[in-house]
Amino acid sequence: MDRVIIGEVLKPHGIKGQIKVYPITDNVDRFKTLKTVFLVQGQKEIEFSVREVRIDPKQIVYITLDGISTPEDVEKYRGFEVRVDRSEVPPLQDRWYYFELEGMQVYENDVLLGTLTSVIETGANDVYLVKDGKREICIPALKSVVKRVDVAEKRMDVILPPGLLED
Repeated sequence: MDRVIIGEVLKPHGIKGQIKVYPITDNVDRFKTLKTVFLVQGQKEIEFSVREVRIDPKQIVYITLDGISTPEDVEKYRGFEVRVDRSEVPPLQDRWYYFELEGMQVYENDVLLGTLTSVIETGANDVYLVKDGKREICIPALKSVVKRVDVAEKRMDVILPPGLLED
């Protein structure tokens, strides 16, 4: 099953095996409803039941997991990703997760431009990197450019700004 990263194990917190987690999500409150998480590093993936979650004012997450009860237990997972099943990711309204966009076929006027391979955060707006084997196109993630996104069909329709593609 697909897993989505929502955080990274930083270090032990306290003496009872609590884990300090750096959240990789816009909504840290999502941690409060978790029942199960997966700690992942490379091919290693271990499932844990969530016993308790606390979020501090600086938005750092502290998790207590069944089976981890000492700082030494936590140390074994330092640097591991905290992941959840894709099915547990709440849907967004008029926005998309990067993992939903990556792999989409991008079209302009029903002409395939290529596959969206990554999303680049620039600060002002995201940029979608689209590759077709011969070229790379950087498409600004703007409402004036991106006209339709169909997650189920893995298709994005765009109208490129003039001059973006060199002839």
